[in-house]
Amino acid sequence: MSPSSTTANPWRTLLPVFLACAAIGLQAGVALPLVPLALERQGADKITIGVVSAAWGIGMLAFGARIPQLAARFGAVPLIVVSVVTGAAITVAYIFTSSPLAWFILSLLHGITGGVPWVVSEIWMNVVVDEKSRGRVMGFYAMLVALGLALGPLILQVTGVYGPVPFLTCAALTLLVLVPLLPYWKRAPAIEHTAGSGFSIVVLAAPLAMFAGLVCGLGEQVAFSFLPVYAVGAGVPAETGALWLSAFVLGNVILQWPIGWMADHYDRRAVLAGCTLASAVLVGLLPLVPAQSPAVIGVVLLWGGISFAIYPVGLALLGRRFRGGDIARANTAFSMLYILGGMIGRPLVGAAMDAIGEPGLGWTLAVFYFAATVAALLALRRRG
Repeated sequence: MSPSSTTANPWRTLLPVFLACAAIGLQAGVALPLVPLALERQGADKITIGVVSAAWGIGMLAFGARIPQLAARFGAVPLIVVSVVTGAAITVAYIFTSSPLAWFILSLLHGITGGVPWVVSEIWMNVVVDEKSRGRVMGFYAMLVALGLALGPLILQVTGVYGPVPFLTCAALTLLVLVPLLPYWKRAPAIEHTAGSGFSIVVLAAPLAMFAGLVCGLGEQVAFSFLPVYAVGAGVPAETGALWLSAFVLGNVILQWPIGWMADHYDRRAVLAGCTLASAVLVGLLPLVPAQSPAVIGVVLLWGGISFAIYPVGLALLGRRFRGGDIARANTAFSMLYILGGMIGRPLVGAAMDAIGEPGLGWTLAVFYFAATVAALLALRRRG
């Protein structure tokens, strides 16, 4: 696809990647609770759950730096197709073992393949979109992913959360990602890659956006790994705990467009500060609300919607600063920091919950959200 045609009708170019992102969210909504809940049922401690869950991020970090180069060489859609088919096969492999060590290795391999459609789709969007609508586009993207994530736990109400059926269902849903992309095999926007460039350069060039990615990744990945575990520990059935994840991402579906609109009409650093501060308050409230109370769903819903917005607002900050080959490198660095946040957060929150119980989840996350608030407020003192 030529640059001129991409510029003339960017929303048409974004349609297939939007649909693919919704499918990615649906598959993730089914997949994310499965291993943590299975390990919880086996009696594994929460540090083990956190370490196994973090293996996905290790695989992503080990391979992520190569994604822009491979996308530039082979094309966005062919690379996504190979990664998605491989990822579906890995998902099926989970049913043949219940060993935490084996699941760590499978999660590691899954991180290598699973990061590809995510990173390439975000590069695709930032290449196509114009600056005046970047916040809304990224918010709409986050909303679609969240919609898929919200529907995923509902599928688990039919398949159950234990045994081979949910893993096989997840593998089948993974292949849905390919359906809207295959017609664009040769028509997807070209992705540029600057050889020999370092990720440290783009991280230092946009420190606030990158820190936002880290903190958002920490909060979201902890929520998806530990919210069901938190619920079970508080006396809520596992299936209901999975529905907490639906509430978490339902808030995203509701709030992403208005927050994206704010990011296009107000200083994005101020919008980011508001999101992180509200998230800190909400997770601080979580241990104070009884798990059986309907009010806990409201807290989780608001926390999910507001904290999820940190990601698209960070992406919008990023897209404003970089162009050409730099945007691919910057997007990849942002995604890798998001994953790094989860790698840090999962074992840390797991250890906190082992030490002080369920409140360790909310209190630990509040510290990181508040640190991001301080960073955004300090950035507001600078011009531009």
